[in-house]
Amino acid sequence: MSGVVIVGAQWGDEGKGKIVDVLTQKADVVARYQGGHNAGHTVVINHEKFVLHLIPSGILHKNKLCVIGNGVVIEPSALIEEINGLKERGVDVGKNLIISKNAHLIMPYHIAIDNAHEEMRGSRKIGTTGRGIGPTYVDKMARTGIRVVDLYYPKVLKEKLDANLWEINFLLKNRYKTKGFTTNGILKKYMGYAEKLSRYVADTDIIINAMIAKQRKVLFEGAQGTLLDVDHGTYPFVTSSSAVAGGACTGLGVGPTKISKVLGVVKAYTTRVGGGPFPTEIMGGVGEELRQRGGEYGATTGRPRRCGWLDFVGLRHALRVNGLTGIAITKLDILDALGTIKVCVAYKYGNSIHKDFPKEFSLLEEAMPVYEEIEGWKESTVGIKKFEKLPRNARKYIKQIEDTLDVKVDMVSTGQRRDELIMLREQF
Repeated sequence: MSGVVIVGAQWGDEGKGKIVDVLTQKADVVARYQGGHNAGHTVVINHEKFVLHLIPSGILHKNKLCVIGNGVVIEPSALIEEINGLKERGVDVGKNLIISKNAHLIMPYHIAIDNAHEEMRGSRKIGTTGRGIGPTYVDKMARTGIRVVDLYYPKVLKEKLDANLWEINFLLKNRYKTKGFTTNGILKKYMGYAEKLSRYVADTDIIINAMIAKQRKVLFEGAQGTLLDVDHGTYPFVTSSSAVAGGACTGLGVGPTKISKVLGVVKAYTTRVGGGPFPTEIMGGVGEELRQRGGEYGATTGRPRRCGWLDFVGLRHALRVNGLTGIAITKLDILDALGTIKVCVAYKYGNSIHKDFPKEFSLLEEAMPVYEEIEGWKESTVGIKKFEKLPRNARKYIKQIEDTLDVKVDMVSTGQRRDELIMLREQF
């Protein structure tokens, strides 16, 4: 049995797309288990950049089954656009992509509610991408959601839309002072989507479990990161789904006994998009240098990412709630120019020092980082493929990460390209 979960160990944007792309070479199946098209995975192959939002990055390999699981929320037009964009670039999507019947659909009113509600929050904005992700998950939990399978039962879809729009239009018009929607308008558009997506729709849980039973190698791909998880992140400044490793089970219909490894992806520094507390954030100076050198702008929105030092407090939390069996360090090369590197080993609030990630939002806002300084290496690591070829201080930095977290570093990324990587331990 080989089921490996790839999970972000920070606030997302850790470089999971590249790690999945590399590991897909030995996998048979790549399955996405949560999130929506608010996420973006960037993969560079032969100097050609691909940005994927819903489709697993395994699609860039031939003969790899790619699954969009029931835990993902899908905006049909965005998915169709992504499929068409890949086809135009010569990627064979038709034979390799399947979509869960049970995945929930983002409807036009979800997007309208998302944007109107975020605007009303004023200075307490969450930083949502405004793509309807949160309201779709709200409807899912409220048992009023519309799923992919409903597209193929027009009578059922119409009944659900009639029931939903009675309340939603009242909300849009009376609370948010914006126009509502009509059943027929949505129905006509979504029936068009149904025709274009029908060839991909399947009972994905049955297929994945059958593949596992045949000893096939499966990669479970998450979006966002641990500190954005709806249960274990910096609530309320989080995403709306379970980004941690446990989300792979519910988001794909696979039991926990089918998972053999959990690989946490860790950027060599820390970034965050949108609002919310960020104890190790660097304002100006080095923070701006990291942003420019690392190209730290959102793959989906283009928003500049906030940049800061590596945070061991948050990483220990990620290690625990995911049960990480190893980590992959990305963007080590972005630190090449720094003479001094800081790492946060604890938080201070009030007169006390704490090494555990606080559950209290007020404490996290108040937290001051306790830093240790490490001497930088001031030489290029770009493209290095053997650990012993890294500069001495770069090796020391990686060793400190291993020792502090008590977990092995399995991979080190030394550049954007697929082949710019040090593989220390195989996952399959």
